[in-house]
This record gives sequence, structure tokens and C-alpha cells, in this order.
Amino acid sequence: MDQSPADIPKTFPPGKSQSRRPKTFLLRRFSIYSRRDLPINTSMRWRVIAWVSLGVNVLLAAAWWSVIRENAAQRATASALAAEQPPPPPARTNIILRRQLFYWRDIESPNYTNYIANLRDIGCPEQTIRDIIIADVNAVYARKRATELVTGEQQWWRSEPDLNVLRAAAQKAQELEEERRALLTSLLGNSWETGDLVSLPRPSRPSVTLDGPVLGNLPDETKKNIQEINARSQERLQAYLDAQSRQGLSPDPRELAKLRQQTRADLAHLLAPPELEEYLLRYSQNANDLRAQFGQLRLFDPSPDEFRAVFRATDALDQQLHLLADARDPASLATRKALEDQRENAIKIALGPKRYEEYRLLHDPLYQEKLEDADGDPEVARALYASYLAAYHAAETNRLTATQQRALEDQLVPPDLPPLPPAPQPRRVYVLGPGDSAATIALMYGLPESAIRAANPRVDFHRLKPGTPITIPRSPLFPESSP
Repeated sequence: MDQSPADIPKTFPPGKSQSRRPKTFLLRRFSIYSRRDLPINTSMRWRVIAWVSLGVNVLLAAAWWSVIRENAAQRATASALAAEQPPPPPARTNIILRRQLFYWRDIESPNYTNYIANLRDIGCPEQTIRDIIIADVNAVYARKRATELVTGEQQWWRSEPDLNVLRAAAQKAQELEEERRALLTSLLGNSWETGDLVSLPRPSRPSVTLDGPVLGNLPDETKKNIQEINARSQERLQAYLDAQSRQGLSPDPRELAKLRQQTRADLAHLLAPPELEEYLLRYSQNANDLRAQFGQLRLFDPSPDEFRAVFRATDALDQQLHLLADARDPASLATRKALEDQRENAIKIALGPKRYEEYRLLHDPLYQEKLEDADGDPEVARALYASYLAAYHAAETNRLTATQQRALEDQLVPPDLPPLPPAPQPRRVYVLGPGDSAATIALMYGLPESAIRAANPRVDFHRLKPGTPITIPRSPLFPESSP
């Protein structure tokens, strides 16, 4: 009786446990197009795979051998054809010229000899080399003049420049010029001036000097902008003056003040506060007026710190006073008077008590006279001034005592005696103000100009200054009791 594969008992080698899997499964269930399970041996399956692999390898080897033979035939054919044809001409290399890029920093050098050599290496024309070197040397020495020279403009606190400073500046400028010319001659030869296209004089607008430790170190672009602002300011001023002249009018001080304020605003956008102050100390209208004011006070000689302190204290007040110039309404006059008092007090604080007392005394013509007698020594002048005032007060006291004595004597005079003639009144003294002259004084007091001159033989009427005392003689046309 046939047994199914499931009914065949599984056998294990002797000595082996049934729990372990046998090395070879003798029976497998396999079905191909049938319902019946067929047993297949594993070793037979591997033999089939080996034969198939061998056949495939044989086919690949045959294909490889065919390809090798075909390539060999092609190479042989190509060699035969190459042997029959003439050899080709040698290959030619194409040369492409490319412009080499360089930067100006690769050419420029602090050594002028190397600088000139680099310019010649790139084919720069000689005239252009000359112009470049001259411009560069001129710029170097312009900065030296701006930083090494001490000019009169830098002494903005002086009403008159120091002659020693001017001489030293002229000598230093000459030395720098000789040094500049010697350098250019050594670099470009003796004929460099004949081709100088840079340092030739060219027409330009009036400019301001920007030198010294503050303005001299400004960048070139900033200096250029300052000069442009100054030029525009001059153009606005000239246009306004021309317009007023065409209308037959005098310039309005208030309009002039507004023009100056516009220039200040332009400079304030460009310069830092210390730079702006340095510029204003040199070139502003208020600084010019302050220098003139100190210049009239002989032997006062303010220091730089004193001038700067007074300028800082009065500059804003002076701007307001300029805007109130020619004002006639009561409110403006009251404001102007308050500003003038405030300005005087600001000067007092800026100078200090001792220097302000000297400043105040120098406005007195009598003290100026004593200062001249003391050869400019303030201490001696004050002693002479105090002595004169003491003598004057004593004389005034004696005069009052004598007047009282005469009054008592007049009371004792018999009635039938004629009265004594009155004592002549002392001569009056007029202190000159700005714009006063001998003609205006004569007109004020109704006197001939010759009488004014005769009463003041020691006064030079061709060089009158504010503060000079003028003695007014008695007028025969008016009673002696008139003021």
C-alpha cells in the first residue's frame, strides 16, 4: 500500500536528539502543475544551477573574444590607412594676450624715485608724470604750511598781529618753499618749472586761511567745503549790497545780521563745535568787533583765554543786539538796554574782578592819561589815578568851604556896597564817542571849530578816538549858567 509522504516516519541518525534539525531533509513537498506532492533531492537542484551558470559564462567568454578580434581588426585597418597618408602638420599654439589688472596703490610709493619708476613702467607720458609729481609734492608742502606755520590769523585774540610772529612765519614759509623747489629739482631736473601745469597761478575767489592745530589738520574735502560756504556767503552779501545800492538805500544792519547767521548755520552742519569756534574766533563779525573794542583800550592786551572767555560770554548777546539795530520802538529799546547790561555783566564774570576793574578804568580818559605817565604800569597808574581823585575831592571840598565862607561874608557886607562879581564856572569836558569830530562838537555847543581847537592844544584832531576828553570853552553867545 502506498504511503503518503506525511505517513513516512522521519528518521534521525543514531545518537542524535530529535530536537535538532537534520542536515538533509530527505523529503520535501513540491507540486508542479499537479495536486500531487513530489519529493525533490537538494543536491540535484544545485547541479542544475551549476550547469546553467557554466553555460552563461561560456557565452560571455565567446562574446568577449569576438569583441577583441573586431577591435584588433579595426586598429590594423587604421594603422594601414595612417601609413598610406602623409603626416599632419605640427599643432600651433594660440596665444591670447590679456590685459594685466593693477591698482593705483601698486604704483604709488612714499619714495618719489620708485613712484616715478612705476609710472614709467606702465607707459605714463613724461608730462603727465611731471604733473602728478608736482601736484603730490605741492599737496605735501601745503599741509606743512598749514600745520607748521604760526600766522597772524592764529592769534585771533590780538587787535594787531605780533611783528615777531609775522617775521618768523615769513622765514619759515621761505624755508619750506626752498625745500619744495629743491625736492622737485632733484626728482624732475632743472627744467621742471617750464612744464609745470599744476602750480601756475590760476584765478580764484578770495579764500580764508585754514591753518593751525585745529583748522590746519582738517581733511582736504572739508577745507574745500568751507571755502565754498565762504564764497556763497560773499556772493549773498554782494548781491544784497548791489540791490540796496540800485534802490538808493543803505544796508540794513538787521539784514546783514541775518546773512551772517545763515553762514553760521552752514558752517555748523559741517564743523564740530571746537572747529566752528576756532573759525568764528578768527573770521566772525563779533570777534572782529571784540578785537576792535580791546584795541581801543591801550595796554589792556587780553590773553587768549580771556579773549575766548569774553567771546563765549558775549557772542550770543551780540547776535541779538545786531537784530535790534536801528530799532526805535520802546519795547525794542528796553530789550536792547537789558541786553547791553547783561553783556557788561557777562564781561565782568568772564574777566574776573581784578581784570574787569582794569578794563573798566581803561574806559576813563583820565586813567588812560595816568597809565601813559606810568609807562604802562597798572599799579603805578592806579596810584596816580587815586592821588588825583583824592586831590580833586579835596579841592572840591575846599571850594565848597570857600563858597560857604563867601556866603557868610556876603551877609556881613553893608547894603550900600555893590555885590561881588560871581566866580567863573569851571570849563566843561566832553568825552568823545564813536563818530564824533571837532565839527560835531562845535555844532553841539554852538562854538566855532577854531575855538574848540584852541581850547585843546594837546589834542590831535586828525586822529580822534572814542574816550578822548575835549575841553569845551565858554561861549560868549550863551549865559554862563547854561549847561
